[in-house]
Amino acid sequence: MKRKITKSVTLGALLFSMVACTGKTSSTESTCCGDSAQCTTECNQSNNKKEMTYSKKYTNADFYKDGKFQQDVAMEAMKDMFAFYDVPFTDLMAKEMWVTDFGLGDFENVGMGGIFWVNDVEHGYFAHAIYLLPGQMIPEHAHVKTEYPAKHESWMVNKGWAYNFSEVGEETPDAPAIPATHGAVKSKNFVVQKVGEVLPLKKIETFHFLMAGPEGAIVDEWATYHDNGGLRFTNTKAAL
Repeated sequence: MKRKITKSVTLGALLFSMVACTGKTSSTESTCCGDSAQCTTECNQSNNKKEMTYSKKYTNADFYKDGKFQQDVAMEAMKDMFAFYDVPFTDLMAKEMWVTDFGLGDFENVGMGGIFWVNDVEHGYFAHAIYLLPGQMIPEHAHVKTEYPAKHESWMVNKGWAYNFSEVGEETPDAPAIPATHGAVKSKNFVVQKVGEVLPLKKIETFHFLMAGPEGAIVDEWATYHDNGGLRFTNTKAAL
């Protein structure tokens, strides 16, 4: 009997220690507790991160050398944002992810990172991750019909937030400034799109774009087949 009691006490102490360090209770409430230095440090780091917001760390002084776009630096900037938002940088991303300044020479303000998870011409579907650093915008563009139907798409913000602009609808007041390197836009209607919100393209073949807020934005896009030949930029100097 004494041996069984001892085992029970030991097991109880172990379970209590595990609950204390994870902060999980049977009622599913999550709290920071525990006396160990490691537990206290981990809890403090977790709480501090929740209170922090991501902010701009790189500028064009980092992204360009002798006027040439430094894609490796742009990738490092993206990975820094991924680390903050706990987005794993997978082997597939290391192989297939791309960054672009669209040839406009202003990656700090006009550019993006992305990866095409799938772009299936046979079955007509597309999945894309969009990565925008703080304040960064995708050049305004539209998708027109070619030998393939004009692309239709929807977006969901996963991290940060973004301005979702469209040429459809009345002009929204207090719009963020459009970078001079981009030039004028047709899209004057916008909403602030937050985490978990899903918005569709308002009308096929209309101009639109996303611009990240000051915390950056990681966005999922789902669409019909993406035919690059149907891509039209407002700024005719822009190219993907």
